[in-house]
Amino acid sequence: MERVDVAIVGGGPAGTSAAHAAAEHGADALVLEKGVPREDREGLGPDSTDAAGILDYWVDIMGIHPDEMPDGVVQNVLDRAEFRGPNTACNLRSTGIESSYDEFGYTFHRARFDDFLRSRAEDAGAHYRVEASVIEVDADRDGHPRHRLVLASGEEIGADHLLLCDGPQRTVTMNVLDELLPAHRAASQVLSPPTANHIAYQEYRKFPEEIYEQVQDAIVFWWGLMPGHTAYPWIFPNQDRVCRVGLTMPIGMDIDAVEDRDSYQLLRPEDDRIPQGATYIERLLEREYGDEYDLSDFPIVEDAGKSRGTETYPISSTRPIDSPVDAGVAVCGGAMGTTSAFHEGGDHLAVRTGAIAGRLAAQGRLSHYNHEWHEAVGEELLRNVSLSELVRGWKPEKWDSVFQVGEAMLAEEGANEMLSWSPRAGLRGAKLLGEYKLTKFRNRNRYVQLTADEYSY
Repeated sequence: MERVDVAIVGGGPAGTSAAHAAAEHGADALVLEKGVPREDREGLGPDSTDAAGILDYWVDIMGIHPDEMPDGVVQNVLDRAEFRGPNTACNLRSTGIESSYDEFGYTFHRARFDDFLRSRAEDAGAHYRVEASVIEVDADRDGHPRHRLVLASGEEIGADHLLLCDGPQRTVTMNVLDELLPAHRAASQVLSPPTANHIAYQEYRKFPEEIYEQVQDAIVFWWGLMPGHTAYPWIFPNQDRVCRVGLTMPIGMDIDAVEDRDSYQLLRPEDDRIPQGATYIERLLEREYGDEYDLSDFPIVEDAGKSRGTETYPISSTRPIDSPVDAGVAVCGGAMGTTSAFHEGGDHLAVRTGAIAGRLAAQGRLSHYNHEWHEAVGEELLRNVSLSELVRGWKPEKWDSVFQVGEAMLAEEGANEMLSWSPRAGLRGAKLLGEYKLTKFRNRNRYVQLTADEYSY
């Protein structure tokens, strides 16, 4: 049996960041990645795709400045986020949170970002193995090693510390945690992907020059056009007039359960089920640009994404979890629920939680992981959980009402929050801000859905 200090399941941002930190602190770290193909990457790599954008203060959470990345990773520098409702819109030009990064944000090339993180980990001395699917994990708290991992190839790997970074699909994570939880609190119930995740879909499309010039400095989100909690389409600009046009929505929605379906502009009277992602995107482009352009003016770029210019992937829509650290196990990134269906993604949180876990594992201090991730990213996760809870049940007219006062409430530099009140926002603005602050206050001690004391060892 092969022996390592730290075994890491999953080679995405959380896993490679954990490997980098563990190796930098002297541990023998091994990343086990099952590997999936992409059109824009040579060979196999992680199944960790999202719309791939970073805001200014996320740079500091992540701990990696874009200047450290090779050419081609950063695609476009951003100066705003546009929030569009059915009939109103507002722009966010500052997150209001202090940052070492001078711009509003940037978009990046997903596959190149993953390759950069892998190279960074390997340069530090970590090992990265592809086509290494973990099919079984046996744990012995008093054993040496404490964890035995069995791969699909039949190989066995022993490790003193196990870091679970297998993303929102949580294929390995759920099985490991189920062994450490009582039957009534099974991880397969709490974290089951069909109920704990949204589904995201996006296409890489080449935009007409005039339209690209309008969006190349912005990430654009539409709210209130499609049903479902935190369901929304977006546009993220890449280089060379290519944009990622996508959406996220709950899994398994029933169109018959949608109230006031006529108010959602991306639904049609003839729809007998929730439309597929590709249909939603076509309708969005027709709605926004159909007066002057045809769909053929936005061709799919087939040498990107997972399958001929498209990709489908899960994204967590649940609260984060603590880890069973006394068993020598830490759960990081999307597997622990740090990605968010509200803001589309969480690479910065995956990188940070992975780095914390890797460092502590190498130092023999993994018992500190839950405390340290709370200190490092708890405020960001509390914000995401609270905003997601605040908007639950909002209908299209509510989004229009909010965006009418939004311009007056969105952050200015030094505000320390994305929402603030000014006299221009009036009573509606004061009420909205009060609801958000109250929701955040109520969530301050309960934004984690599975706490450390629920595990049994």
